[in-house]
Amino acid sequence: MKDTVKNITIAELPESERPREKMFRKGPKALSNAELLAIILRTGIKNQSALSIAYNILSEHNGLKFLANATVEELSQMEGVGLAKATQLMAVAELGKRISQYGAEDDAYIRCPKDAADILMEEMRYLNKEYMKVILLNIKCKVISIEEISIGSLNSSLAHPREIFVPAVKKSSAAIVMAHNHPSGDPSPSRDDIDLTKRISEAGKILGIELYDHIIIGNGIYVSLKEKNLF
Repeated sequence: MKDTVKNITIAELPESERPREKMFRKGPKALSNAELLAIILRTGIKNQSALSIAYNILSEHNGLKFLANATVEELSQMEGVGLAKATQLMAVAELGKRISQYGAEDDAYIRCPKDAADILMEEMRYLNKEYMKVILLNIKCKVISIEEISIGSLNSSLAHPREIFVPAVKKSSAAIVMAHNHPSGDPSPSRDDIDLTKRISEAGKILGIELYDHIIIGNGIYVSLKEKNLF
C-alpha cells in the first residue's frame, strides 16, 4: 500500500479526485491532510507527485505535529521538498497558528473549562515542549490577555507563583486560568501538576486573585483540574 501511495501521480487520478479540482467542487473541508499539503507543495519531482510527497511526509514524520514544529533544515532535507518548499510549509504552519489565535482575546469570556481549551487548543496541541500560559480575566470573566509564562522541557514545566501573578497584578486581573500542554498528547495531570495548582491557588487567595482553573492541553483533548476536584 505504501509503495502505491509513493508512486501515484495526480494525472492518474480521476479529475474529480485531484486535490485542486476537489477543493473547487467540495471546499477545503473535503480534503485530507495529504491533499491540502499537496496543494501547498504545488509540484513534485521526477517519479513523485506533490500528493505522493505529501503522503510520505505525513506517514514518515509523525504527521501534522512534526510540521507544526519543524525547522527549515529538517523540512528541506526531505525528498522532494528542498529549501523553497520548506519555507512555504513553515510559512503556512506559522500562519495557521496565528489564525487560530486571531481575535481569541476579543470579547472572549471563560465560563467553563471548554471555553479556555477552545482558545488555546490549536496553538498548543502540537508543541514539542511544555508551555505554561495564563489567561487573565476581569471580574466578569472576560479575557483581558493571554500571557506566556514559561517554556519547560519535554517532561516538566517551570512555573513559579511570582511569574504567574506578576502579569495578573499589573493588569488588575480579578481571576486567572492556568494552562499548559503535555507534548505526549495525554493531558492526564501528574502529581507535580496537582501540587503546583494547589500552590498557585493558595497564593491567589493571599493576593485576592482567584485561580478559576488549570487546563492541561493534550492532542485534541484536555483535562480541567477544577472539574476533577484536584484543587
